[in-house]
Amino acid sequence: QVQLVESGGGSVQTGGSLRLSCAASGRTFSSYAMGWFRQAPGKEREFVAGITRSAGSAYYADSVKGRFAISRDIAKNTVHLQMSSLKPEDTALYYCAAAGYSGGAYPTAREQYSYWGQGTQVTVSS
Repeated sequence: QVQLVESGGGSVQTGGSLRLSCAASGRTFSSYAMGWFRQAPGKEREFVAGITRSAGSAYYADSVKGRFAISRDIAKNTVHLQMSSLKPEDTALYYCAAAGYSGGAYPTAREQYSYWGQGTQVTVSS
């Protein structure tokens, strides 16, 4: 069992930056691939960024590539999402998620993730 708690959301203007954090409980944190998803009002939850169990590889949705960076600190059981050059279309509730081995090495689909946080709101104004 893994519990995830997100923090760091807020309101910024276009072009601004935010750093989201996800604190994970449990001693097996390193056995999970981690990801960030987001959901805007009236839209489906979508994959944003993921990082492999060993933190060796990060991968991103095309919409955030070059602007967002995911990282993980295995010793501190945390995952971060550094967001830069934010746009109004980045406004959403952002979720941290954990995928077990059944989710594969590079999970991007919701159903590949077993555990979810409650979300943190990001609002970007023009």
